[in-house]
Order: sequence, then structure tokens, then C-alpha cells
Amino acid sequence: MELSEDDVLHILKLIDESKFDYFQLEVGELKITVSKGDPIPFAGTAQPVGISTAPAPAVAAKPAPAPAATAAQAPKAAPIPAGHLAVTAPLLGTFYVAPEPGAPPFVTVGQQVTEDTTCGLIEVMKVFNSVRAGVKGTIVEVVAANGGFVEFGQTLFIVKP
Repeated sequence: MELSEDDVLHILKLIDESKFDYFQLEVGELKITVSKGDPIPFAGTAQPVGISTAPAPAVAAKPAPAPAATAAQAPKAAPIPAGHLAVTAPLLGTFYVAPEPGAPPFVTVGQQVTEDTTCGLIEVMKVFNSVRAGVKGTIVEVVAANGGFVEFGQTLFIVKP
């Protein structure tokens, strides 16, 4: 039995909507590990890829011939001022600050946010995933460029709690 890309995305959506914090599936050569919250430390040569909405899960899929990225290779982080928090990308993809071109942005500098406030969208393979603030405070800086590529864990916004 093989899983298609649509099958994997459907599984991820089901896990994201569930109350599970951790899920692991092995089908033949394919191994999928999903964790809500902190990334799972990877052993072996699996390449981490994140796909879902907040909180940020980590997904390991198909063994890579050589590890192109590992959990130790974090993206370059924007400097976070003392006493401030970062809203980071829960997965890699194209980042958008508004729901559609020409629409007002989800959040602006100076705006109050809560843990559940949608701050932006990340598009991966024509699937849009919302980015939730995950913290309560005031947006002090928008770090990521609208329409730009972001990596898993990259700072998108800086929030003053």
C-alpha cells in the first residue's frame, strides 16, 4: 500500500484537528511522525518538514539519501529584543499578511493579539495554513516579507507581551 501526497495531507489535517499531541505512521518505506508543539528530535536520515496550522508540528517523511536539513540547522533568526516574543513560521512556504491581494492585513504594528489571533497565512502546494500568534501582546514588528518564502521556525512577527 502506498500513500499519495493527498493521503498524507489528509492525515495531517485529521491529526491537526484531533486532540492527539503525537502521531506516528509507517507504511512500507514511508514513515510519518507528527508532533504538535515542540519539534521531535530526529534520529537517522529523515528530513524534517512541517505541514499544518499552529501549534507547529514537525513531520518526517521519506528517508533522504543525505540529510539536506536537520533539526540542528535552524533558520537564521531575527534578533528578538529582551522582553519580547517571536511568532514563528509553523512550516515552510510562501508567507502572506492578508487573506487575499488588496485585502487589509490580518495584523498591523501596534495591534493587540491573543494566542488565537490569525496573523498570516503560509501557502504550501496550493494549501493555505493559518499562522496563529500563540502569544498575547502587541505586534511591534512585522519581520517577514509579504509574498516571501519562509522556513520552519523563522520569525514572522515580534510581539511585546
